[in-house]
Amino acid sequence: MTGTRLVIDGVTLTAGAYRLVEDVSLAARPGEVIGLVGPNGSGKSSLLRAVYRVLRPVTGRVSVDGTDAWSLPVRQLARTVAAVVQESGAEFDLSVREVVAMGRTPHKRLLDGDTPEDAALITSALAAVDATDLAHRPFDQLSGGERQRVLIARALAQQPSLLVLDEPTNHLDIRHQLEVLGALRRLPATVMVALHDLNLAAYYCDRLYVLRDGKVTAAGPPADVLTPQLLDEVYGVMGEVTIHPRTGAPQVTFLPAEPHPAAPTGAEHSSS
Repeated sequence: MTGTRLVIDGVTLTAGAYRLVEDVSLAARPGEVIGLVGPNGSGKSSLLRAVYRVLRPVTGRVSVDGTDAWSLPVRQLARTVAAVVQESGAEFDLSVREVVAMGRTPHKRLLDGDTPEDAALITSALAAVDATDLAHRPFDQLSGGERQRVLIARALAQQPSLLVLDEPTNHLDIRHQLEVLGALRRLPATVMVALHDLNLAAYYCDRLYVLRDGKVTAAGPPADVLTPQLLDEVYGVMGEVTIHPRTGAPQVTFLPAEPHPAAPTGAEHSSS
C-alpha cells in the first residue's frame, strides 16, 4: 500500500437545482493526511462522495494519479480507493472477521478463497482498530462504535492507496478516536478525512481545507488555518487558539456566549 496523488479541480456538485459544492479545488500529495472541516451542510460529505464516485461532478474533475477517477474501471477504482461513510445502513448477517474480509474482494477473482496473506491482512486490520476480540461476533449485534471500527478495519484490509473517511470518529469513545486516527496517521496511503473535532483535525492532519456553504474558505497547515477570526466567520463562535505545550499542535478552546453560571453558595441553600 502506497500513497496516491489526489487532485480535485474546480468541482461543482448539485442535487437538483441546489448547489452542494461550488468550484472547489484541492490537492493531496502521496501519503498526506488531509482534513475537511466546516459546519454541518458545508459540503464535506458531498465532496467526499465525488472522490469515491457516488456523486458525479457537473463541472470540474477528480483525478487519481493524473487519471480521471470517473474513467477508471470499477475493479481498478476499488483497488485504489476505499471509503468509510457516515451511515452505511448495512446490516451484515456475517461475523466481524467475514465483514473485514470483504475488503479483500477487489484483489480476488470470483470464487477465490482467502490466502495466508489475506488472513494476515485481516488480522492486522482488526488489531489496528482494537477489534481483535470482536472477530467472531455477529456484526449486526455490535454497538455503533464497534461497527464503526469494524468498517474502518474493512477499509484497511482493502489496502487502498487513497482512503476517504467521513466522520470516522462518530460513535467512538475518546480512546478509540485516538487509536483510529493514529492508525490512519501511520498509513503509507493518502488519507482524506472529514472531521468535526477541530482539535483532532489539528493534531492528526497535515493540512486542512475549511468549507463553508459549499466553498473553500481557507486552506493550509492547521496552525495557519485555525484562528479566532476563522472560528467567528465560519462557525459563528468565539474561541481562543494556542499551541499545546506538549503536542506542538494548535489547541482550540471555544468560549460560550453566555458566562458560566455561578455555582450556588452554601448560604443560598441553607435553611432559615
